[in-house]
Amino acid sequence: MSDLQIRQGRRLGRRSAILAGLASAMVMALPFTSGTVFAEENKAQRVLAIGGAVTEIIYALGEQDRLVGRDSTSTYPPEATTLPDVGYIRALSPEGVLSVKPDLILARENNGPREAVEVLKSTGVRWVDIPDDFTLEGIDVNITIIARELGVEDKGEALKSKVAADIAKARAHLAGVDGKLRVMFVLALNDDKINTSGINTAASKIIELAGAENVITAFEGYKQISNEAVINAAPDVILMMNGRGVSADHEAMNALIEAHPALSTTPAVKNGRIIRMDGLLMLGFGPRTGEAITQLAEAFYGHEH
Repeated sequence: MSDLQIRQGRRLGRRSAILAGLASAMVMALPFTSGTVFAEENKAQRVLAIGGAVTEIIYALGEQDRLVGRDSTSTYPPEATTLPDVGYIRALSPEGVLSVKPDLILARENNGPREAVEVLKSTGVRWVDIPDDFTLEGIDVNITIIARELGVEDKGEALKSKVAADIAKARAHLAGVDGKLRVMFVLALNDDKINTSGINTAASKIIELAGAENVITAFEGYKQISNEAVINAAPDVILMMNGRGVSADHEAMNALIEAHPALSTTPAVKNGRIIRMDGLLMLGFGPRTGEAITQLAEAFYGHEH
């Protein structure tokens, strides 16, 4: 092992020790709840939601009065934004999370950083990871887990039935669609570099559920692609989020797209088929997924599809 590696290991060790010490000190200040009370009531009273869909599910279950905080991606419903914000889901800190004194943390997977999360999980505060599964089955599983942790299984069953009915109704309107539009999801456009969605992403799945197909299938996840790949893909529609990752100024963004050497050649740009949608609604895979499917299908195919 090199001297550099040894020094880096020591620094990481010191940082972990500092984080652990800080977390331990903060836990000592948390309200004490005996194990017996938890066993009898099975209901956490101070819940922290990390992840937009997690927060939406808690509100949809009618259990929002138990929320003491949320992460910065939890922006719906609007009243959720009045809760204390403990930080971005992938940039959490023990100080921020423990400042709201939770007795239950419900966190969407893909949270981080890993070191901070490990420290938080070692404090004794109950931490439950909610699967990052962008499928209809995944929505069902997420509702089941959250309802169980909150001790409201009956409400969970009712919500699952409502969400399933909403999605089925949204999908039923697609039966008459002839031919599928080819859609490219643009996550970001910076300095002419295009970051887009491959397969096995929330963007790819919602495109499919709305009756279209993702034109980028050569890789998984979100990656930067070449101009040649964009030209060859020739999407009928370009799909983007409002706000995050792209300019909130639609006119300015449209000008960039129209001037882009590759995007400007696509049928989507030539025909003015650039569609934007709220990111949490479109990609959250929470209780509003039926609404997301309906809005996208209407944007793709019109009201008479």
